[in-house]
Amino acid sequence: MTFHKVKAVEPLPDYMLSVQFEDGESKRYDVKPLFSKWDAFKSLQSIKGLFEQVKVDIGGYGIIWNEYIDLSCDELYYGGV
Repeated sequence: MTFHKVKAVEPLPDYMLSVQFEDGESKRYDVKPLFSKWDAFKSLQSIKGLFEQVKVDIGGYGIIWNEYIDLSCDELYYGGV
């Protein structure tokens, strides 16, 4: 199985992410739909500054905000535009 490893992630206005993958592809990912889907993601709205603390997880297999909130590289790749 091929993973679309994340090279870099940047928070954008309106809870959007700019994601660069190791294969050179870039996508934008909208985090807003996750607020109603998963309770943990609501803290990205309620805790000031948390959304901007996003970083690439070790190995590039996803991104993380803290030990409770993360997204896999495949979710970002296939859910991004």
